[in-house]
Amino acid sequence: MLDQPDDIHPLFHGAPQSTEFRKLRKRLVRHTREAIEKYGMIEPGGKWLVCLSGGKDSYTLLAILHELKWRGLLPVEILACNLDQGQPNFPATVLPAFLEKMGVAHRVEYQDTYSIVMDKIPAGRTFCALCSRLRRGHLYRIAREEGCTAVVLGHHRDDILETFFMNLFHGGRLATMPPKLVNEEGDLFLYRPLAHVAEADCEKFARAMQYPIIPCDLCGSQDGLQRQQVKAILDGWEANSPGRRQVMFRALMNARPSHLLDPDLFDFAGLRRETSS
Repeated sequence: MLDQPDDIHPLFHGAPQSTEFRKLRKRLVRHTREAIEKYGMIEPGGKWLVCLSGGKDSYTLLAILHELKWRGLLPVEILACNLDQGQPNFPATVLPAFLEKMGVAHRVEYQDTYSIVMDKIPAGRTFCALCSRLRRGHLYRIAREEGCTAVVLGHHRDDILETFFMNLFHGGRLATMPPKLVNEEGDLFLYRPLAHVAEADCEKFARAMQYPIIPCDLCGSQDGLQRQQVKAILDGWEANSPGRRQVMFRALMNARPSHLLDPDLFDFAGLRRETSS
């Protein structure tokens, strides 16, 4: 790793010098680089719109991507972007001040999606789906305006697992957040470079770096969300059998269509047994 003060990106200035933190940082870089290479996220002349919400995951994403770029391992242009969605009491000056201080190229845009969500969603229903859809539409627009080739999100391994089980329990399908996809219009990639990174590592990293965390007061104010329920189940499994999350995550990379029940993925009707002559 690059440890001299003059050799690292400002996002790493003041980093703890402990062995534990060095191992954490190396692990984050390794897992992020692994996902970027495994899923083919780098393209010549790429420009990434890296979405920064102010949460631990997006701070970690921004720092690790700049570390990879600083080391010559990520030959793309990076533009950080925060979408201020008009939530009451949102500290609008925190992220611009932080990005300016860190010397990170960025764009901050205000769009009051909060009022739309509050107006459209009935009492007792969750905000997340509409909020996410509105936010994604603005991010795609911003990416086009900035000449970006990809929108980059901070979803990690645990987000992917939770989404898989939400689809399993509530959606009746085997699906999750893919690490790479093309938007419906076909003109932008969407990447999740932290796909192999554990949430606990993002939390440890952001806390150790003392980044100014901004909580989501919109969905965070709701109780009984399906994702919270799934997360509690996974936490229980992990507590009873440490390492269970990683085993389940590996299963998502080891699908066997012939051992499932979807005839669109495997030609069961075309199976033939060998017959003796």
